[in-house]
Amino acid sequence: MTTNDSGSAPKPPAKDPWDLPDVSGLTVGVLGGTGPQGRGLAYRFARAGQKVVIGSRAADRAEAAAAELGHGVEGADNAECARRSDVVIVAVPWDGHAKTLESLREELAGKLVVDCVNPLGFDKKGAYALKPEEGSAAEQAAALLPDSRVTAAFHHLSAVLLQDEAIEEIDTDVLVLGEARADTDIVQALASRVPGMRGIFAGRLRNAHQVESLVANLISVNRRYKAHAGLRTTDV
Repeated sequence: MTTNDSGSAPKPPAKDPWDLPDVSGLTVGVLGGTGPQGRGLAYRFARAGQKVVIGSRAADRAEAAAAELGHGVEGADNAECARRSDVVIVAVPWDGHAKTLESLREELAGKLVVDCVNPLGFDKKGAYALKPEEGSAAEQAAALLPDSRVTAAFHHLSAVLLQDEAIEEIDTDVLVLGEARADTDIVQALASRVPGMRGIFAGRLRNAHQVESLVANLISVNRRYKAHAGLRTTDV
């Protein structure tokens, strides 16, 4: 009988960070799915073969937007969208973020929630970051949804590029934050379903503020260079 020096069992090999789960069978809900970012995300996931339901305060608005998007996208009111989805992306305007999530606490219980909201203000100098009392939009979501598994991702994507049917690939990385590896792995895998896109783990929710805030910098880049800039992480 052989033992190691410490007398304990050897550690298992580290998990391959690119060994991600198969998420092709999950239904993705998009709250705020009638807005530019929500529509763009819904379109890209549906185009990649994912089952997608978009939500709005008014079911008829969501149904009309879903019909325009095609690719099997369905529309419903926000509560029904949350109930029917395995993963729910929050893409609502910042000023309605807290109210929307508070109203859906029951429907989102047990769900994997992906917050992509960027708290921003605008003045004559351009966009600037706001800091919520909880620290970030994602942390506010976690506080309001104690029975949900909250992650943060999809902050730095151009709604213009997402909705452009002529663009085959979205050439960007998606920074994913969360508390549980199983949850962030799912979100990374979802991001990677979109051609050209790659999900990268970027820390826990306490680091979400600077990720959300970076959008203000990207807006400045886009205005100066007439671009739709995204992010790429090197050496990963």
